[in-house]
This record gives sequence, structure tokens and C-alpha cells, in this order.
Amino acid sequence: MDQEFRRSIILENYQNPMNRGLIDDDSYIKVNTNNESCIDEIDLMVKIENGKIVDARFDGEACAICTSSTSIMIKEIIGKTLEEAKDIYFNFLNMIDEKEYNEESLGEAIVYNDIYKQPNRKKCALLPWWGFEKVINEVNK
Repeated sequence: MDQEFRRSIILENYQNPMNRGLIDDDSYIKVNTNNESCIDEIDLMVKIENGKIVDARFDGEACAICTSSTSIMIKEIIGKTLEEAKDIYFNFLNMIDEKEYNEESLGEAIVYNDIYKQPNRKKCALLPWWGFEKVINEVNK
């Protein structure tokens, strides 16, 4: 992927993130995740109905990488079944860890395929996905 195109996707999702802003609705699973080595802290809300993710929202203070990763993650999981979203999640983790992954399943999240070159930024990109892992764990209780 062209570096300039990659940057434009990240910047767009940072400046105009998808579904930023929490709402008062107890039908959502709510989780918090933070990066102890920087300011990144994300509150994530995910609504699941009949095994399908029907909405996701977030808020918090985070850098451009973390905010854009959260926005992109939300775009990719809304409308997916929980199983489809888990597949995206595991492929994203594998990509970040330089393991084998299915590029086609990631959508815009593929823009982080070379983040491993900046180890200090990996946590920024992973933080919202770790929040989604907490949501998965809540569902599986």
C-alpha cells in the first residue's frame, strides 16, 4: 500500500473518527482499556443483538494511531457476527505480530501492516482491539 494513501486513511480516521461519543444505554457492553506507557485511554461500548454487532462507540484521550485504529476497528466490526468480528480481531493481532494473516478480512485495518517497524506504536494500534477482546470475554462469560 502506498505510504501517502496509508497516511491519508489514518489521518481521516483520526480527524473524523467513526462513532466517537458514548451514550447512556445499558444494552451495550462497556469496557475501558489504557496504555500505561502513554496517555491513551479508550472507553468502548459494543451492542450485540442475536450474535451480531449492531453498534459500537468509543471515547477517550488517545494519540492519532490509537484513535484512528479505534475508528477503523469500529467500521470493520459493525454489522458483523461476533464470530466474523473475532476473525478480524485475530487476523489483526497476527498482522501486528508479523504472523500469517488473511489480508482480505481486515479491510482498512490493513493500514497498520507495517506498524511492527515502530515497536513503540504497536500498543497504540492494539489498544482498541484489546478493548474488543474484553468485550468478547464478557460475551463468553
